Amino acid sequence: MERQFLIKTAEDFIKDSQDNYITKEIAISDNVVGMRIFDAPIFAFGSADDDYFVLLKQPSVIGEHFLLPKEWLPGAKTVVSFFLPFSEEIKNSNKIDMSWPSEEWLHGRIEGQILLNKLCMKLKSELINAGYNTVVPGLDERFWSNNNSSNHVAKFTSNWSERHAAFICGLGTFGLSKGLITQKGIAGRFGSIITELYLAPDKRGYKKIYENCSMCGKCAENCPVGAISIENGKDHVICSKFLDQTAEIYKPRYGCGKCQVDVPCESKIPK
Repeated sequence: MERQFLIKTAEDFIKDSQDNYITKEIAISDNVVGMRIFDAPIFAFGSADDDYFVLLKQPSVIGEHFLLPKEWLPGAKTVVSFFLPFSEEIKNSNKIDMSWPSEEWLHGRIEGQILLNKLCMKLKSELINAGYNTVVPGLDERFWSNNNSSNHVAKFTSNWSERHAAFICGLGTFGLSKGLITQKGIAGRFGSIITELYLAPDKRGYKKIYENCSMCGKCAENCPVGAISIENGKDHVICSKFLDQTAEIYKPRYGCGKCQVDVPCESKIPK
């Protein structure tokens, strides 16, 4: 199985899936009926033995609780990471009122994640059917984060990180808002799978953690609750409290995303 097969499978899945469109039955309002959630995905492939994964166990990065690819899957050879960029409709809608998330963005955050999970399972199924054991860490029963388990070491952490995996595989670098800036920008969602299939790893086109970020401070300016600053980065506590406020009104949906729109890195790497 070649990498292009996985990429084409994902592209077709996103293009053809009815779940990539908001139906009247689930729409928050008539304004979002028929809205497309994601554009075509971009992929990067990393080695399960990449030393950078070991670095994530350091307390200053994630911590010892982070599970290495081979702790998820002993025979792991490849980590496949992908980014699903939000559609222009979702991104543009979230620029209208910078104090509150748009209905489109809320659907992108929640229904978008549901579709992303289905894509992960589709790729896993293809690989297993081809004879390669595969795991989706974010959907595995061993996965935990401080949001869904009491078995956590510190706040705002988990035993697998989509953004860190994407960084290691070569998809992009972090920004001031702690999002990951890819060649298709920062506004979207990440997913990953770990497989026994060997696929040649991509070369990281960067060396520094924040290399794609211009540190312009626009995301800090956009934040409705002042959770981001150039001096201190992102305050996850302040951010989380605001997300809780949105959940009180739109539960089971929640979100914000103001740091991902109307910024130079919204849809590309800033010059």
